[in-house]
Amino acid sequence: MTVERSTVFAGFGGQGLLFAGNVLARAAMAEGLEVLWIPSYGPEMRGGTASCTVIVAEEPIGSPVVDRADAVVALNPPSMAKFEPLVAAGGLLVVNTSLIEALPARTDIEVVAIPCTALARTAGDDRLVSVVALGALLARRPIVPLAAVRDAIERVVQTKRPEILAADLAALDAGFAAALEGATARA
Repeated sequence: MTVERSTVFAGFGGQGLLFAGNVLARAAMAEGLEVLWIPSYGPEMRGGTASCTVIVAEEPIGSPVVDRADAVVALNPPSMAKFEPLVAAGGLLVVNTSLIEALPARTDIEVVAIPCTALARTAGDDRLVSVVALGALLARRPIVPLAAVRDAIERVVQTKRPEILAADLAALDAGFAAALEGATARA
């Protein structure tokens, strides 16, 4: 039986959700894994809701449909409301406490609650909120090695915006460290 892991990144357009999903997908491909990356966003782009789903597997992926996600990254209240129910029992929910005050009441999932927006700002750019969340995700669910994600960020950012590479890597590390340092809670 193949092992598939599905992750949903959700929040406002402009928070880098599609970027984070793309980076995770690229890192998984570099590790020789099968990948599906499915973006979803409204016509509003910045400020509207956006999400993407990344499915990673060791064997070909049979379907792009995700009924229950292994992990959800919720960066704003509407995304929390919409995607929390999608987290499978035993799954992971990464919550951006900079924008989301109420933690979920579910007791069958792991919750990592960290101030993603504040950590991104400290790393150099509050638009890197999804990169912070990606770091937190990888600290609790090592879908791919952190080094592979760092390499993917370097490949993508170095060619388009090399001036923000250091901030991207700092944001990734900040999220990873925050999730390891106990900024977690069981709902």
